[in-house]
Amino acid sequence: MQGKVPSKDSAATQVYVGIDVCKKWLDVAIHPNGLTERFENTAKGFKKLVRLLSRFPVALTVMEATGKYHRGAHRALHQAGLAVAIVNPLRARLFAESAGCLAKTDGLDAKILAVMAESLKPDAVAPLSDRMETLQELVRARHAAVDQQTAFKNQIGATSCAFVKRELNRLKSTLAVTIARFDREIREQIKACSNLEQRYRIVRSIPGIGPVAATALVVGLGELGQCSAKQAAMLAGLAPVACDSGDKSGPRHIRGGRGDVRRSLYMAAVSACRRNPGLKAFYDGLIARGKRAKVALTAVMRKLVVIANTLITQNRHWQPEAPKMT
Repeated sequence: MQGKVPSKDSAATQVYVGIDVCKKWLDVAIHPNGLTERFENTAKGFKKLVRLLSRFPVALTVMEATGKYHRGAHRALHQAGLAVAIVNPLRARLFAESAGCLAKTDGLDAKILAVMAESLKPDAVAPLSDRMETLQELVRARHAAVDQQTAFKNQIGATSCAFVKRELNRLKSTLAVTIARFDREIREQIKACSNLEQRYRIVRSIPGIGPVAATALVVGLGELGQCSAKQAAMLAGLAPVACDSGDKSGPRHIRGGRGDVRRSLYMAAVSACRRNPGLKAFYDGLIARGKRAKVALTAVMRKLVVIANTLITQNRHWQPEAPKMT
């Protein structure tokens, strides 16, 4: 540790903490004190980290999303009553570059995250439940298996060797069984939680939303029902982002958000344009006004997210006509 650690009573000014996470280590920086420390990314290291931070009036702690490696520290700090924000690594890197910091080391990243905590004050979030973490891992594994299956299909179509085709078809069949097992396990995990099951049934009631899209919305967008329509669309990466400057009014494009959710909604939107009269009329109207099919389909995807958010907020199933609110 660099410098002497003051007692909590003597540290009148609130401090901000940045934690750079890797598989083995947690590099910690406390701002504006300038104190730094490294802890093991283990339960023992978490206890030492909490003991250190308990001596400061910590306003906010920021760490990057690192798959599973930040989860233990996030949970330990949250249980200790500390506010923790999880930020996108790209956002942190862009913040560092905007501050003129081009170098990248673990200690330096921790300091940048601490300054980012003070400057931007990102919203603190609670850690996911064990069930939700398990479901997200299952969904990611299923996506990976589907991608592999698609790759094998493409290879089968591109090869003329009979032996290669037989082997690739065998692998493709094995993956189909694996994907079916993932689907069954995901469904069982959702059924085991009454709240998740209720949200799942609400989303499935929307014409066009199948099991895959419903799972993507329930598991990948846990914030549904607790945010506005615009926020829900932004989380899914389906909100058009303005690009205006001076007299120029640039085209709007979607960007960012959660790609896995967006990908799962594509086929749901195609189905909704056929089965959901309201969304079919909405899609046809956009096409009639000269919108490209891809743009119109993206708008339908956004509508599906907004509808799901509204229904979960109101805790009701989809109906052909929305009930009148009294």
